[in-house]
Amino acid sequence: MTQRVALATVMDRLSIDAVITGYAVAVDDGAWEDYGALFTPDGRADYRGAGGAEGPAAEAAQWLAEAFGPFPVRQHLIVNRRLDLQDLGGYPGDRARVRADYLNPMGPESAARGPLPVFFSGGRYTFDLLRTEPGWRIRTVEAHEKWRCAPVGPTAG
Repeated sequence: MTQRVALATVMDRLSIDAVITGYAVAVDDGAWEDYGALFTPDGRADYRGAGGAEGPAAEAAQWLAEAFGPFPVRQHLIVNRRLDLQDLGGYPGDRARVRADYLNPMGPESAARGPLPVFFSGGRYTFDLLRTEPGWRIRTVEAHEKWRCAPVGPTAG
């Protein structure tokens, strides 16, 4: 691998990481236009593995907005990211896959203003990304929920 290829690979990894972080921020902030901009024009989201919907990114954003409506406070953490870039014989390709765990506490208000979060879930995402003219974009995302819980007692508000 030449230095130029190594630098391009590092730049790709940083760019892809920014897309995944942008995804979490858009979902947490309810920034559905930003969410849609992270996808390819034919991009799709599949939340069936977490009890949700599947479809084009715009429809998925609509479903997320409705499902997360009762939980305006969200802190969606995407961690343990494992990134595999397409390898074209020592050169990076235009495809990538990211598998990452998520932790998603949600609630009606922040702890500073009221009750603690009333819902927690965790699982794993699989993102397939494509290099496009404007940069890396999500082609598909799948959520696979592994667990969920709601606190009981006084913290549940």
